Amino acid sequence: MQKKSVTFDDIARYTNFSKTTISRYFNRPDSLTPKNQEIIRQALVELEYKENKVAKILARGKTEFIGIIIPNLALHYFSAILSHILLTYEDYGYKYLVFSGAQSEEIEKQYIEELMSYQIEGLIMMSHSIPSEDLAALSIPVVSIEREDRCISSVNCDNYTGAIQALTLLKEHDCDIFFYVDTPTAESLPAYQRILGFNDFCEQHQLPHKIIVESMGVTGQLMREPMAKLFDTLEKDYPGQRKGIFFSNDSLANCFLNLLIRKYHCLPEEYKLVGFDNSPIAEEAVYSLSTAGQQLDRMAQEAVCLLKQLINEKKAGRTSSPTAPVHKVIPPILYRRETTEGEKLI
Repeated sequence: MQKKSVTFDDIARYTNFSKTTISRYFNRPDSLTPKNQEIIRQALVELEYKENKVAKILARGKTEFIGIIIPNLALHYFSAILSHILLTYEDYGYKYLVFSGAQSEEIEKQYIEELMSYQIEGLIMMSHSIPSEDLAALSIPVVSIEREDRCISSVNCDNYTGAIQALTLLKEHDCDIFFYVDTPTAESLPAYQRILGFNDFCEQHQLPHKIIVESMGVTGQLMREPMAKLFDTLEKDYPGQRKGIFFSNDSLANCFLNLLIRKYHCLPEEYKLVGFDNSPIAEEAVYSLSTAGQQLDRMAQEAVCLLKQLINEKKAGRTSSPTAPVHKVIPPILYRRETTEGEKLI
């Protein structure tokens, strides 16, 4: 049989304290003497008391819930950074409600309505569908990661520097021609800086280069056909040339790498590959991927920390007048691995 829930009345009778004293223990424990705190704490153990989180939320008006909306979990980048955000529970105590996969403004607005019904205290936005102007109009603080952020606070990677790092590495290996491979990317997105960094570096150093932007899909299955066409084009049009290829993310780089392995059963010397993100797949690939790595753990920490600051400011009443969004930029770290340095790099 299900055990009866232990109430404040039960605890009060068991300890011979008043209900007010018991309430103070849960809401203002420092107002009780250490001895009385210990008496109540021991009683909770003996009574097998289980805290009613819902009642606490209703009483305090503080849910400690944070909403998260991400585009998908298919790209390793999103699953990796989501994992890092969830791990911040021990540091900040927030619980997370996550929506994923719509990539539709109308549907994601429904997601936000649903999240607001749970009285979330803030929102972390990684999806690109809803303009930042609309997000800024919400009654809760919003922090974005790697998306258009003109009207909201954000945490982004220094994408331009990451591209310079990648091209510097490829140039070291005396590539004859350089390629940048990406899916269509709006100029308002931080990731567009990767294209600019690639182009500026190649122009500055007078390197032959080409930017390839095509719809590639987000899963390995969807990527396979367009990447196979790209592979066939490079094989046909640039035979014998050392090709330095900078991919906008590690998933694209890994898909192309698999095509190389299927044909040559090794990584040919005339191909040098660099990805972006340093998502888990970069190290797990059959040949580990060199990559311009976003510090995903640090970006997750900074995003939650920034959101907490904005939440506290709102509760303290310091946001009655509009304040300028805060934009934090995290430097990338270049990882030299087998797709540029050779097999079994130590």
